[in-house]
Amino acid sequence: MRMRFLSALVFLTIAVLASATSFRDDSHYVALGRRTGYYVVRPGSVLLQQLGIQGAPTRDTSDPFNHGRGADVLAFRFNTAGVLSAAPAYIVQLQPNDFYMRRIGSFIRGRATSHDVESFFGRPKQIEKRHNGFIAYYTVEVYNPFEENSGGRR
Repeated sequence: MRMRFLSALVFLTIAVLASATSFRDDSHYVALGRRTGYYVVRPGSVLLQQLGIQGAPTRDTSDPFNHGRGADVLAFRFNTAGVLSAAPAYIVQLQPNDFYMRRIGSFIRGRATSHDVESFFGRPKQIEKRHNGFIAYYTVEVYNPFEENSGGRR
């Protein structure tokens, strides 16, 4: 009985470690200055939930119905006055786009407004109301040709 329990425990530990290493989460914060910087976040990341932006309208390129086309998301958190209150986040599936990283890194927390962000990116795709402000989501269309025919499976 004890041997079965130990075997089951070892098997469970190996399964958990194997699943943890199959998803490489390289989500991180990029500091550019005292009040400038941004997060690069992967879908499904723990950081995504910590930032409270799990409602972002991403579209997975590996979904067989998307045929390699997907959407990354830029997320901006504003206070009730429409002023940027937290570092923006770039929710990215493949490689982050340098153009978008430079743009979101130029916004200064506490100074940039929702109008400043709209002048760069246009109208947000989705707005999520919060008790202390709102989050504006902007989608970035992406294409992964390796996912087009196979739906992510080989």
